[in-house]
Amino acid sequence: MSFFIENWVLIAVAFVSGALLVWPAVKAGGRTGTLNANDAVTLMNRQKAVVIDVSEAKEFAEGHIVGAKNVPLDELETKLPAVVKNKALPLIFVCPNGARANRGVAVAKKLGYENAQSLTGGMGAWRTAGLPVEKA
Repeated sequence: MSFFIENWVLIAVAFVSGALLVWPAVKAGGRTGTLNANDAVTLMNRQKAVVIDVSEAKEFAEGHIVGAKNVPLDELETKLPAVVKNKALPLIFVCPNGARANRGVAVAKKLGYENAQSLTGGMGAWRTAGLPVEKA
């Protein structure tokens, strides 16, 4: 017990540093595998990541990431294996605000796509970053 009393400053520093390491996960809402727009572009360019837009067809037609494949969330489990045959490729899931994309990541991981991530903030974040959008 005397160790804790005599070294309370070291214990406090250790606690604070641990909290700072955990903070990014807490800030992201506990979601793992999320990307910001710049990291998504890097992944697309360097590792040939496939962008899967889980928006409905009407939302997809209003604007999507260049080269994205549209697979609505309710059809994802049945259509994803036909759209992306190589399960080792990185996948980036996108939707208008990011909520459906997170569910898409869960479905993809269930199907064996371990390199699946979602775009934090969805298409809104993509547009805010000033990145190109195409309309169908």
